[in-house]
Amino acid sequence: MDRQDFTHTIRTQMFVDGRFCASGNGRTFAVFNPATGTEIAQVPDAGDADIDAAVTAARRAFEADTWRRMPPAERERLLLKLADLVERNGDELAALETLNQGKLLGFSKMLEVGGSVQWLRYMAGWATKIEGSTLDLSLAFPPGVRYNASTRRVPAGVVAAIVPWNFPLLMAVWKIAPALACGCTVVLKPAEETPLTAIRLAELAHEAGFPPGVLNVVTGQGETAGAALVRHAGVDKVTFTGSTEVGRIIGKQCANDLKRVSLELGGKSPVIVLDDCDPQRAIEGAAGAIFFNHGQVCTAGSRLYVPRARFDEIVEGIAQVARNTVLGSGFDAATQMGPLVSARHRAKVASMIAQGRAEGGEIVAGGGDGNRAGYFVEPTVIANATNKPLTVVREEVFGPVLVAMPYDDVDEAIAAANASEYGLGASVWTNQLDRALRVVDAVQAGTVWVNTHNMVDPALPFGGFKASGIGREHGRAIIDAYTETKSVCIAY
Repeated sequence: MDRQDFTHTIRTQMFVDGRFCASGNGRTFAVFNPATGTEIAQVPDAGDADIDAAVTAARRAFEADTWRRMPPAERERLLLKLADLVERNGDELAALETLNQGKLLGFSKMLEVGGSVQWLRYMAGWATKIEGSTLDLSLAFPPGVRYNASTRRVPAGVVAAIVPWNFPLLMAVWKIAPALACGCTVVLKPAEETPLTAIRLAELAHEAGFPPGVLNVVTGQGETAGAALVRHAGVDKVTFTGSTEVGRIIGKQCANDLKRVSLELGGKSPVIVLDDCDPQRAIEGAAGAIFFNHGQVCTAGSRLYVPRARFDEIVEGIAQVARNTVLGSGFDAATQMGPLVSARHRAKVASMIAQGRAEGGEIVAGGGDGNRAGYFVEPTVIANATNKPLTVVREEVFGPVLVAMPYDDVDEAIAAANASEYGLGASVWTNQLDRALRVVDAVQAGTVWVNTHNMVDPALPFGGFKASGIGREHGRAIIDAYTETKSVCIAY
């Protein structure tokens, strides 16, 4: 299936203040089907004036009290209605995601649509459960005066939400659902490569009955539209998921403006196999950790540490998985891995594979493009048997590229795992609970999985240590990200 087989009308305009519109400057840019490299549509390339209009609409909706002072149960009802509409239009949304992003249609249905519905419903419930506390103060002055004190959580204000291209619909929902539940208003900027499901989500929010200005979607380039959104004086809070490089730029801008910010950034997640783990389980687990979503996952298990005695067996097993993987369109039921998101990203991944080879890594499997049109890279396994300081061990590839390294002692593996600027995710594979817990305690990562990898849930906080970000998504923790604490002190 490609563009001509998509039977639904593709909405391509921005959504600002309750209506769809073109950019004020009239500029557009193309979005592509990564499985074929063909153009799908042209979408607006927002300029400063467009960003200002969107932020002004969000500010107006916030200050008019049409959203933040709406009864929490009503915000919950609207978010639940949006969840129902996403579910009802799931086949269309999944097909649109596969068309624009390239992921397998089954994953689009299960994760992009199913996950979005789950997150919307979970976060809707928080709208009625945001609470403060009462405090017993010890103020002794003036004599005879007593005090009643409390705290309350109030919405942070206008939120600028900037999301990546690897999970376009789900990441949009990760941002907007908790922000809206807390009473904030939102300007959402999807990645320039994958804006189509975010635009459709705005249309569904409008159908659900969200007031104008509460949710706005602007399309444009990161260095222009994204930068204008981050620095806009009308934005109170920035939430960004993407590369560490861009996250540092956004963090500096927000620090200069004294603006609230949360950053979910890059990763170089280690997978540590212990010597008691069944080899086949280790092979399947490590392959799934890196090849899921074509390796385009911030927590992808891209560094594999294997006991030296099991190294050749496990690396060859993963290489065999890679060699047997069927590349193709995400619409083809026989496909096991689709394309990367863009020609530019494919070139970057291919360049890093070539650099790994030039620096002495052994390409055990993959390394090519599968000899097909579109933005494909074969699942690739690089053996680094001497633990050389390869660039692909240090830097995030964000593609289906695994580097496998042997170790002699588990403390050596832990030290190597921690010798990274990143600290987003990690996994340990073992049959012994006490050994698993020792690794969990020692590894520097925001999430450590045991005998699984890349698993997330709306109730489980998610975020990184070190250069992998600031703040947490999901669960109770996300409420703090979109609210401020107001203290109240009453003398009587």
